[in-house]
Amino acid sequence: MSYQGFQIDRLLQRYCPAVSGFTHLGLVVVLLVSGQGLGLATSAAQVKVPVLLAQTPLSATLLYVNPASGTDAPGAGTEVTPYRTIAYALRQATPGTYVQLARGSYTEASGEVFPLTVPTGVTLRGEEAEKGQTVAIIGGGNLISPTFARQNVTLQAGKDTEIRGVSFTNPNTRGTGIWVESVNPRIQNCTFNRNNREGIFITGTGNPVIVDSVFTQNGGNGISVANRATGDISGNVFQNTGFGLAIGEKSAPKVTGNRMTENTDGLYINDSARPILRNNTIENNKRDGIVVTINAQPDLGTAGSNGNNVIRNNRQYDLNNTTSGTLYSVGNTIDPKKVAGRVAFAAPAITSGGSGQFADVQGHWAQAYITALAKRKIISGFPGGMFRPDDSVTRVQFAAIIDKAFAPSAKQQATRFKDINSSFWGYSAIQSAARGGFMRGYPDGGFKPNQAIPRVEVLVALSSGLNFNAGSTSVLSKYRDGAQIPSWATSAVAAATQRKIVVNYPALVQLNPTRQTTRAEVAAFVYQAMVNAGKADAIASPYVVLAP
Repeated sequence: MSYQGFQIDRLLQRYCPAVSGFTHLGLVVVLLVSGQGLGLATSAAQVKVPVLLAQTPLSATLLYVNPASGTDAPGAGTEVTPYRTIAYALRQATPGTYVQLARGSYTEASGEVFPLTVPTGVTLRGEEAEKGQTVAIIGGGNLISPTFARQNVTLQAGKDTEIRGVSFTNPNTRGTGIWVESVNPRIQNCTFNRNNREGIFITGTGNPVIVDSVFTQNGGNGISVANRATGDISGNVFQNTGFGLAIGEKSAPKVTGNRMTENTDGLYINDSARPILRNNTIENNKRDGIVVTINAQPDLGTAGSNGNNVIRNNRQYDLNNTTSGTLYSVGNTIDPKKVAGRVAFAAPAITSGGSGQFADVQGHWAQAYITALAKRKIISGFPGGMFRPDDSVTRVQFAAIIDKAFAPSAKQQATRFKDINSSFWGYSAIQSAARGGFMRGYPDGGFKPNQAIPRVEVLVALSSGLNFNAGSTSVLSKYRDGAQIPSWATSAVAAATQRKIVVNYPALVQLNPTRQTTRAEVAAFVYQAMVNAGKADAIASPYVVLAP
């Protein structure tokens, strides 16, 4: 089956090694039970990935599972009398529960029923220090995905879940290890080995954190990212695993500090994907380091944020741009002689947009907002008359827009942020937004200027800076994903909703609070805030959320 845009099977057939059946389950099980790990390639085993171990809260409920000595019965689940299967333990788990897995293999033969589903707020934990190589979940079952139809999956992650120190192998045809759809799990210190298609698939508005894990010998990809998914993929190793990452459709994950080596291609980026790539090492892949196709536009560095990627020694090209556009590689280690397609090694000059007409926003749902702000010189475009409405917005870029739109009066003293100084290009705008009450720093004293800003933070900033009174949180029932709004933001988002600041495209009832904000969405939010402040005339739009 092929899927329009991402076309998983076409990618596998054209670009990936043959996706073959998995015929040596018995050998893998024996290795795991004996504690000798998954039999990773020697070079992969030598890669040093830091292991940060999570501590169990004293008040947490602990359920123990052991496939060799456990029993699935009421009263079990203790360290002395563990459950036998993960499936049974997960059915007993409530938010805040830790399900602790003993060494061994968890398969259909041991009683598991696939796919496993980790409920909201539950942590599934094996042995983090071993990257899960002694705690193996092997198998898969059918799952109906709202965005990708029937899939074969080992485990489906739920909202606010954590999966730590476990290995995943799905030997079934088109098998996936972990399925992440419109939820925000944390996956850490895990191993994904010999999955028939990929280790992890992220889709919908998924926003996972995937850190310090190993992806090796998977048939298709280490991780696939599709739809409008975002997330943070950092500190992982992708080795000998088809594409290290395949990023498609309108997804925009942040990919930082990973190592991608000995794959067919390190990164395959297609459709209209806009990933942010920082501090990665992409080397010694069998064909290309990075492949970019169709209309994809990865962020490989900007004037304010170097890419700091090391892309070298890949067999064909280090960077292969097959799109008709220009890619900008700023502050990366890369040999220009091993680059194909249109690539510039300096940041593009920003253009004013003139009359506010951009070639890539004609007919766009936010065209009127973008045009209006461009005419006021609040927002700008890129070379060639482009605006890139689906690109994400960083915190410093948002601060610059706030400064131009509202010229905030100082309400408080200037703040010294540890990660910016007076020579930083956005220093003045950040101080203006902070002193004006629109934006704040983080508890560690930083501002994180180059971090993409999520929608919820934009709405909170506008509510705070414009002194909106706390809104009635009952209005949040309009949003079918209202439960995803952090508790610290509910009153501010409610106030923004009541004042017609919120613009939701394409579905009025879908807020997507944790998703990175696009340039088009920032234009809409800021313009609506200007209308509320009496600084602009209203623009009619069917996507403005109206409070009851």
